[in-house]
Amino acid sequence: MKHITIKEVAEALNCSISTVSRAFNNKSEIHPDTRERVLQVAAKMGYHPNPIARKLTQQRSYNVGVVVPEFLNPFFPEVIMGIQDVLLEKGYQVLIMQSNENDETEQKNLKTLEDNFVDGIILSLTQESKNINYLQHLINKNYPLVLFNRTNESLTVSKVLFDDYKWALFATEHLIQQGLKELVHIAGKSHLTLSKKRKQGFIDAHRKHKLPVDSSKIIETGFLVEDGIRTVMELIDNDTLPEGFFCVNDATAMGAIKALKKNGYKVPQDIAIMGFTDTPVSSMIEPPLSSVVQPSRQMGEVAAELLLRQIESKSIVIPETVVLSGSLKVRESSVKL
Repeated sequence: MKHITIKEVAEALNCSISTVSRAFNNKSEIHPDTRERVLQVAAKMGYHPNPIARKLTQQRSYNVGVVVPEFLNPFFPEVIMGIQDVLLEKGYQVLIMQSNENDETEQKNLKTLEDNFVDGIILSLTQESKNINYLQHLINKNYPLVLFNRTNESLTVSKVLFDDYKWALFATEHLIQQGLKELVHIAGKSHLTLSKKRKQGFIDAHRKHKLPVDSSKIIETGFLVEDGIRTVMELIDNDTLPEGFFCVNDATAMGAIKALKKNGYKVPQDIAIMGFTDTPVSSMIEPPLSSVVQPSRQMGEVAAELLLRQIESKSIVIPETVVLSGSLKVRESSVKL
């Protein structure tokens, strides 16, 4: 089968090779009608752009790396779908890697992507991330980089965040409004911005309602179901269970519910539970979990748009921080009967 070249398409259309190229690259300089005509004629002739030639000409790989800490939490696949919605439409391939909540694996993933010349990286940090120096190395060389959800305040880089402080405060207030005064926050790792913000929201909700709060009410742990189970089991063993829990995410909240039910406690009759993220499983467990709704897919879309801005800009892009808002989804787990 004869291979049709871009030159032959241009001759058939009586236009320049650059016009055909602009049509396939969806450049803004070309009129939509002209682009449509080029694509129709090219399709009829059986022409397909050479992806290798395109990459060499434009000095891009048209690959973007996405590194997430784990896949057990449905939040991250939802974010990835948002990233793909934007990047695939622009002709980029999305290479997805997960770090299994391990900072060494995270660095290997980042280095693999850099060594394979991806055009940029979108990243959410592991709970134990110690790779700030490596990320700073990428930033120093103006490597296109966007952090989302789990970020670090010391890095001057584009970020997509959730308004963790406000919604943590609202979530804690909801528990207080149920008449609960003895609350515990199952918190995330303190080096992560979201953990700091959610913890501060918990503290300030207590202060707003003139309730005492001290370090014993905040227990730092991880982000997995097992972390929620372990935290609650330790409180049961020490006979220090509170009236309610505000958990850093849905996974730890589900772990808390599992540990309580296994030990004969009823949720919410004995102890109320509030999660954070509102993953699809939240409404399916027993009792259904109250949670803060995060726009995870939108977070992915915004992260992809910020990265594209860096990749396609001909000058250095000033880092941007986009903060998204959400809502409170009240279900059975937090409503005192």
